[in-house]
Amino acid sequence: MNFELTAQQKQVVDTVKKLTEDYLLPGVLERDENSEYPIEAYRELGRTGLIGLPYAEEYGGSGAGYMEYVLAIEEISKVDASMGISYSVCTSLYGGCINNFGSEMQKKKYLPLVFSGKSLGSFGLTEPNAGSDASGVITKAKRENDYYILNGSKCFTTNGPLADYCIVFASTNPEAKTKGLSAFIVEMNTPGIRIGRIENKMGIRSAKVSEVFFENVKIPKENLIGEEGKGFKIAMNALDGGRMGVAAQGIGIAEGAFEIARKYLMEREQFGKPLYKNQYLGFKMAELKIKIEQAKLLLYKAAYEKDNGRSYTVPAAMAKYACTNTAMEVTTEAVQMLGGNGYMKGYNVERMMRDAKITQIYEGTNEIQQLVVSGSIFK
Repeated sequence: MNFELTAQQKQVVDTVKKLTEDYLLPGVLERDENSEYPIEAYRELGRTGLIGLPYAEEYGGSGAGYMEYVLAIEEISKVDASMGISYSVCTSLYGGCINNFGSEMQKKKYLPLVFSGKSLGSFGLTEPNAGSDASGVITKAKRENDYYILNGSKCFTTNGPLADYCIVFASTNPEAKTKGLSAFIVEMNTPGIRIGRIENKMGIRSAKVSEVFFENVKIPKENLIGEEGKGFKIAMNALDGGRMGVAAQGIGIAEGAFEIARKYLMEREQFGKPLYKNQYLGFKMAELKIKIEQAKLLLYKAAYEKDNGRSYTVPAAMAKYACTNTAMEVTTEAVQMLGGNGYMKGYNVERMMRDAKITQIYEGTNEIQQLVVSGSIFK
């Protein structure tokens, strides 16, 4: 085992760190307060080749691996977890569905614009009655000559109000439940598509999340990804990769909050000495540091397995569970360590605590991750 980052991976980290300092750190508190999306930062991610990191250059990618991808999200999320999830959705969910299951035409038409940062992608699986249980999807797509007619709705769609394209999962055979799900590339300017409520969220407030409604939307048959009935497989494959993105988001949040707490404990004095010399606080920071490193190793192992062509479903579930729980614990402790200041918006840790909570919920709740891992044990 080699724990040293390669030259390419170090370059990715350095590039993203510079980008976050220039484009994400300025105004991060105001964007959180006002729910404003940093579109110029997203464009810059595309201009620097970061959105398509793990994909082939012929489709507008950078030809790197998933390890580089999770390092990028980790670094982004140390500063702005809202951009971390928006970037993750474009890369792993939108990009993964098309790259792994799409036709050559679909890859060449629908990947480069998103990877360049000129367009945004989104992913529409969740519905009011279909969260962890995808068999509850009632959005339907009916074949009529050279088109599918799409009717239904999606909720909690990240990038929904901003997206130019969306991977939409709909039933082409309602009797077959999940075996009747199919996946489509939908151009969001198609007549019949309407953006519903834009969610007012507890955390990741500058990420745009919305309802999307489809009424007699005509989708060319060429935009079916793979075959009819393969949508569930496509969605689960994308979510395996996406869970690594959320794990990286979680560990980035944890590291960002940890660093703020570390500096605060060194600068703040009480009872005539810096706070870190209080043994309880010093030991608590040691405990959090250990948990961050443990979770990070699970994440990097999952990315390693994917990059080497091995099964990564269970490693991704382990990483998502560990990293996001760590994010919640570290941010909660950081708020406590900063005392009254930690509760105030100017110190960022309360924002990070709010951001951390959703990482335990989306792209498969952590209870679902436990189901995935336990299912691999009792075979």
